[in-house]
Amino acid sequence: MIGKMDQHIMDSFLETLPIEFSILDSEDKVLAWNKHDTRIFKRHEAVIGRDVRRCHPSHSLDKVETIIKEMKSGERDKARFWIDLEVNGKEGPQKILIEYYALRDGNGKYLGCMEVSQNITEIQKLTGSKRLLD
Repeated sequence: MIGKMDQHIMDSFLETLPIEFSILDSEDKVLAWNKHDTRIFKRHEAVIGRDVRRCHPSHSLDKVETIIKEMKSGERDKARFWIDLEVNGKEGPQKILIEYYALRDGNGKYLGCMEVSQNITEIQKLTGSKRLLD
C-alpha cells in the first residue's frame, strides 16, 4: 500500500467497502471480519481465534479444506463461486459471490486467507452506461 492512514480512517474504510470479508491466519484461525452488524453470513464474536473448520457447514467443509490446502502449497491463489441465497430484508433469492484469496508476503510465503462475500444481485442488472452524477 502506498501512503498511511490512521486507525479510525482504516476502520471506516474497511466498514465502507461494498464487500464483507473475513481474515484467517496461516494456522487457519479466524482473526477478524468487517460489517459485523450487516453481514450476510453472520458470526458470533466467539469465533475469533477459532479454527475455520468449525465455522463452515459440514456439506462444504471438504471444499474449504481443499482450497486452503492448495493455497498453502502455492497451487492456488484464489477460488471463486456463487450461490443463490435468501437474505434478510431482500425480496427473493440473492446472487452471492464468494471469493477466497491467499494472503502472501513479498516472498510468496503464505500468511493466511481472506474470504470475501458480496451480494451481486443489483450489479447483475446493470445495462448500458451511467456517467458520474447522471
